[in-house]
Amino acid sequence: MLSAMLCLAAAGMALLAGCGKANGKLDPDNPVTVTAWHYYNGAQQTAFDALVKEFNDTVGLEKGIFVKSASKGDVNQLEEVVMSALKKEVGSEEAPDMFSCYADTAYEIQQMGYLADISPYISKEELSEYVDSYVEEGRIGEAGQLFIFPTAKSSEIFMLDKTDWDKFSQAAGVELSSLSTMEGLAETAGKYYDWTDSLTPDIPNDGKAFYGRDAMANLFIIGSMQLGTEIFKVENQQVTLQVDKAVMKRIWDTWYIPYVKGYFSAYGRFRSDDVKIGELISYTGSTTSAMYFPDAVELEDETYPIEYIILPAPVFEGGENYAVQQGAGMVVTKTDEKKEYACTEFLKWFTQAENNIEFGCSSGYLPVKKAANDKAELDKIIEERGLEVPEKTYDTLVAAFDTVKSSTMYTNKAFQGGTAARKVLEYNLSDKAVADRAVVEEKLAAGADPDEAVSEFISDEAFEEWFAGLQSKLQEAVESK
Repeated sequence: MLSAMLCLAAAGMALLAGCGKANGKLDPDNPVTVTAWHYYNGAQQTAFDALVKEFNDTVGLEKGIFVKSASKGDVNQLEEVVMSALKKEVGSEEAPDMFSCYADTAYEIQQMGYLADISPYISKEELSEYVDSYVEEGRIGEAGQLFIFPTAKSSEIFMLDKTDWDKFSQAAGVELSSLSTMEGLAETAGKYYDWTDSLTPDIPNDGKAFYGRDAMANLFIIGSMQLGTEIFKVENQQVTLQVDKAVMKRIWDTWYIPYVKGYFSAYGRFRSDDVKIGELISYTGSTTSAMYFPDAVELEDETYPIEYIILPAPVFEGGENYAVQQGAGMVVTKTDEKKEYACTEFLKWFTQAENNIEFGCSSGYLPVKKAANDKAELDKIIEERGLEVPEKTYDTLVAAFDTVKSSTMYTNKAFQGGTAARKVLEYNLSDKAVADRAVVEEKLAAGADPDEAVSEFISDEAFEEWFAGLQSKLQEAVESK
């Protein structure tokens, strides 16, 4: 009888150990291997790989988990190889157990049935430690299912070449405060164009652009939120387009018109490149772009060092204080409980404050837990781990912490056609601005008056035509399959 009772007790304990989705089923002597694909490169990849090794040598060794990580190029290349692997296309690799993924892509893959719901592997108490909006972004399934684990985030900042700004501000009497709004930024950029034009009185209309931005879609999405309209309103995984005409006119007036007039511009792949070659002195970009802000301007006949200033990204005058929330999370491929549990255990470890901050110090990404978005915590981890953090990265993280605390972080919910709709916002107006500015420059070279050269592009009729086309293209995008 005693023997039978002991057997029953042992069986009960084994059953309890199995609760919590594979917790306790892993064997350190026979570790489960899981693969992680990402798009980190350079310093970011080095930092991620170092943390993976630390996990494998410590917690992973104790629990029986071994993580193999691999970079698959940039975001688009990663998406291509993941899709190929999941669909088991000829010549594809075996699908990874977890991979970096943005919400729109994750939504599409989840609809195909390839993603694991990770909510059973993480408690409500654990989730409460993460920034609420980061967790909410990952709930792309029905009934509160969680498919994206927040691992590293970013926002937008305003980067300024202080050295050239100081020359301009002293000559033109402009203040940094003018750069806090889109309207003030456009006005200041016009003054910069006129001032640089005046430096060469024998060459007319050769003023220089002041500003550029990396992600146009963010201007539309966050600008709309600041001005009271959610452009993509998603409920029950269905999207309603809310393209407010008055909001679009504000964007037209403060971005397109300055661009056509030569006050804003874009030259290389990223605006930090444009600062490096002296074509711009400011831009709005991701917090992760700060490490690429140049230390010097390199002209054809001169190279000179520059300092920098980091400011909050400009908002629309009178608008609410919304800020961009971006950065891919990690999704877990639907396999078996052991692998899904192992992946989630690694992601929990990676997002512990000390590990997430260490990654951020090398990558520029923000930590995802509430307590970790703090300067005191940052300084503590840097001292404890003896980290060497580039000054620009440190200053950017501190500035971004303030943004997270003082702003409402926002990213639209994922929906069918979301990737196509974002591409419309990214390229529709920017491509038009580039083409129209080229025509204006041709007219100026032919001797046209500056006001005359831009008149056909900045009229009310031109706006109406563009707005109608934008609405049509967005509607087409959200209806795409």
